[in-house]
Amino acid sequence: MLCKPPLALLIKRDWRGMEHIPDKGGFITAVNRNSRVDPFAYAHFQYSTGRVPRFTTKSALKRGFVGAVMRGTGQIPVYRETTDSLSAFRAAIDAVERGECVTFYPEGNLTRDPNGWPMTGKTGVARVALQTRCPVIPVAQWGCNELLPPHTRKFSLLPRKTHHVYAGPPVDLSRFYNKKMTPELLREATAVIMAAITRHLEEIRGEKAPEAPYDLRSDRSEQQVRTEGNTQAENIIATQDAELDG
Repeated sequence: MLCKPPLALLIKRDWRGMEHIPDKGGFITAVNRNSRVDPFAYAHFQYSTGRVPRFTTKSALKRGFVGAVMRGTGQIPVYRETTDSLSAFRAAIDAVERGECVTFYPEGNLTRDPNGWPMTGKTGVARVALQTRCPVIPVAQWGCNELLPPHTRKFSLLPRKTHHVYAGPPVDLSRFYNKKMTPELLREATAVIMAAITRHLEEIRGEKAPEAPYDLRSDRSEQQVRTEGNTQAENIIATQDAELDG
């Protein structure tokens, strides 16, 4: 793995739970995301278990050097909100059924929670898990966000940071088996997976997460309401100005 030497130089390691990574058979790891460095640091952890991960990645990452690395290592591009997203879903199922590990970032992007806690997750991870009934290993990580904070491009190299990883036992999703895969069921199963990730991150950080996870959809809805409200107010002011000018 090309990234191992620089990662070993840049960050110390506190890795726990490797014994929960299956030594054979297909499975999923569901991981939180709080830095652009996370995929490389987590890949280092996963490679060290002896099981090579296949990441589900945004299609935008398929360009440039990172894209070349992703293509060369057989990662799975995700084309969100298009018909091509189904091909990523099928590719993930095929990989698991062939006995491979597929790594999901259920949040879909870097967390927007102000304190770095996991957000609500997207349902793709639950869909693949319920379709294949494979083990789902919840993984929490912390520390790369101190090396490269989210939503910035400015590294903080000193003092040397520690990459904490906690891989837990498989999430019990058996109560969702043999049921119709409705959006509500998928959201509930996803919430169970995200809750397990959050519990492990609480252990790493030694503090409690918020009662309700940050929901990016709600944030966008509020932003849309504010935008619509501002637009309406601007229209009223424009109308009043026109009347005055008239």
